Amino acid sequence: MERSSEVDAYIANQPQKTSEALSEIREYIWEAAPHVSEHMNYKIPAFALIEGGKREQQIMIAGYAKHIGFYPHPDTIEAFQERLSEFKYAKGSIQFPLNKPLPKQLIIEMVKFRNAQVRG
Repeated sequence: MERSSEVDAYIANQPQKTSEALSEIREYIWEAAPHVSEHMNYKIPAFALIEGGKREQQIMIAGYAKHIGFYPHPDTIEAFQERLSEFKYAKGSIQFPLNKPLPKQLIIEMVKFRNAQVRG
């Protein structure tokens, strides 16, 4: 699938550290699910795991001053809860602080997990 110019613009308009982290996590999502389609949803980057996927079938990311918001779906967070102890997380979101490296393998595994759920 193609990259979204709207997502490119969102990432480019963030502060440098945030932009770099968003670009990195975007690459991890593409690595784990190369078929995703990108678009903006709720004014943040969304990656539909199936064509035309609704919110429940998307993974979303957002940039903030001190962290990256990662929104993989509550089922994914529940499945990986034991591995999330070093991060702030809630029912549907995880905060990856900008002052620490992104957990590449964990992110890829979560995307693959959610992708398998959505695509059956």
